[in-house]
Amino acid sequence: MRSSQITIKDIAKELKISASTVSRALKNHPSISEKTKKDVLELAKKLKYKPNTIALSLRSSRSKTLGVIVPEIVHHFFSSVISGIDDVAFKAGYHIMISQSNDDYLREVRGAETLLAARVDGILCSLAKETRKNDHFKNLQDNGIPIVFFDRICKSLETDRVIVDDKKGAFLATEHLILNGCKRIAHYSAPQNLAIGRDRFIGYLEALEKYGIPYEKELVVQCDQHEQALIVTHSMLSMKNPPDGIFAVNDATAAGAMISIKNKGLSIPKDVAVIGFSDGIISKIIEPNLSSIEQHGYEMGCKAAEVLINRLEGNIENYAPQTYMINTELIVRASSLKNDVK
Repeated sequence: MRSSQITIKDIAKELKISASTVSRALKNHPSISEKTKKDVLELAKKLKYKPNTIALSLRSSRSKTLGVIVPEIVHHFFSSVISGIDDVAFKAGYHIMISQSNDDYLREVRGAETLLAARVDGILCSLAKETRKNDHFKNLQDNGIPIVFFDRICKSLETDRVIVDDKKGAFLATEHLILNGCKRIAHYSAPQNLAIGRDRFIGYLEALEKYGIPYEKELVVQCDQHEQALIVTHSMLSMKNPPDGIFAVNDATAAGAMISIKNKGLSIPKDVAVIGFSDGIISKIIEPNLSSIEQHGYEMGCKAAEVLINRLEGNIENYAPQTYMINTELIVRASSLKNDVK
């Protein structure tokens, strides 16, 4: 193999380490061990590796643009996040370029490729529901593009992350239903390949355990869309022993459940109490108003953009990726207050 063909990826493959680790080792970065630096330098010398000066010059030319990949743009939570990202980016002199995956893996891959081709300086991303592979994100990292995941994160890659305390939020929601007299609480969950789905399910289980309520498998179903909730709730309410409370993974799903409950001729919250997650506009306009867990999307967007820009500007000395957690908050409204019903 000719020396001009040797790349950082070749060295990484030979040493079985990541391309980003090789890059940092060649730059004598303090986060890399002396042994790894020695191994990288020796192999680079042996293979006659030479930096691609054209690529380096292109990367040193900043576009001052941040890429944003979201599942949906027309969604209260994600639009709030985007608003936070845009405000922080604008103040720092950056523009944003948005790609919508529509919860489709291939569209997410294409979006990542498009943003790379557009030479964005960094990317903020919330995973699509269908995403189970991360090659497209590894490719971004190999090309020197820093990534900050928010809300729906990729745990298999070393990146900065900004999340909400989903486990605590789910616990608070389930506990609230229990304290308002619910004994059989259904949980409409997100896909379990997503960290938010697993964490919210765990929070639900922990609340049941704390108050001595047995877990019933038939009361937990993957359901995270309004249309699904209409069908699932009809089925749930037809059970011999139906639930008297529903904790839905998001507000749109909770709203679907409420419509189905009303169509069944039942009362909310007297017959079935309902609580959602995200506290979007739906929670304030549906009747009765929906109790929900506030995710603070705008704050999440601000923090995610701040972290990425600090990385780009070299303001974070410790290279190790960080996870930043935004607190959740229980917002109580009429849909769950069984104790207030005479």
